[in-house]
Amino acid sequence: MHPIILILLSLFVLSVLVVVHEFGHFIAAKLIGVWPEEFGVGLPPRAWGKKIGQTIFSINWLPLGGFVRLHGESLDSVITKPEKAFVNASKLKRAFVALAGIIMNFWFAWVCFTIMFLITGIPRGVEVLEVEKDSPAEEVGIQAKDKIFFINGNEIIGTEEFLLGVRSNKGKIVNIEVLRGEEKLNFNVPVRTEVKEGQGFTGIVFDVNPVDVEKPNPVNVLIYGARETVKWTRLTIEALATIISDLGGGRVPQGLAGPFGVTLTLAEVIRYGIVALLSFTGIISVNLALVNIIPFPPLDGSRVLLLGVEAIVGKRNVQKFEGRLLGAGMAVLLLLIAALTLSEIPKLLSAGSISGFVNSLFIQ
Repeated sequence: MHPIILILLSLFVLSVLVVVHEFGHFIAAKLIGVWPEEFGVGLPPRAWGKKIGQTIFSINWLPLGGFVRLHGESLDSVITKPEKAFVNASKLKRAFVALAGIIMNFWFAWVCFTIMFLITGIPRGVEVLEVEKDSPAEEVGIQAKDKIFFINGNEIIGTEEFLLGVRSNKGKIVNIEVLRGEEKLNFNVPVRTEVKEGQGFTGIVFDVNPVDVEKPNPVNVLIYGARETVKWTRLTIEALATIISDLGGGRVPQGLAGPFGVTLTLAEVIRYGIVALLSFTGIISVNLALVNIIPFPPLDGSRVLLLGVEAIVGKRNVQKFEGRLLGAGMAVLLLLIAALTLSEIPKLLSAGSISGFVNSLFIQ
């Protein structure tokens, strides 16, 4: 597939994620009786619009994301229907609207992961191909052809879970449950704090294919879709904490990508088919949800934080500086996006291809 088509498809997927987020705000506003004046796909200027009920549904010329324009978003707005103005709703209702986009992104991630498992089935376990000499795994007695199904009591549904189970316990001892023939065995394996060349953290070399694949059904795909959402929520929180720590310490975070990098990474993922696309889209949706929780303006978390400030100092006092604060925050975010993009363009030119660029994002 031509790179331009891949990039256009990736932009479409990213726009869907943002529209899903904004649709959460739209539905929440409708539920609490706030008037959504416009629900737009893409960003203005408007290319087409149709009024349905009291809301204008529009398609806009800039094909990036979407927006919801609520009646009376601030005290400075022209309010013709006070009973349907966002600013006149209770703090609890306004918090619900602010958080609804985040909730929708988590829901969408669950949908993506559920469909993924519906296609692939539920993978279970990894098989040991080889145990490196003088490694922690060899010392405790793990052997080739052992089938690993649990680490510290957590089910392993594929190589990813196995790697995460090991890497999240560096410097500790993990309990690995294996099936050897018909016999279940448990081994307490010390995990190295640093990778030993050629051996990894434990010395276990495993097959990338699962031991078994459970046939999908409506119950297990929903359960494992939820599990996958929770897993990526935890991993994203850990990654965000590392990024914030690195930035606070004056270090450049590894693997941090801006919209430009994410777009090209998604374009590369699309080449590998629908399963890879569903998985990565679910991961991005989780990331979008969690990033919006951060109380930095103009992210949704900041709006909830301002509601807390409002409860202390009063609505009008908050309204005096809210617009300026949100504007300043937006300026900072745009500068950060610009800086990330400027740092990524030379990588793309140097790599000479989308694949090479994607690899460069994660190799420092």
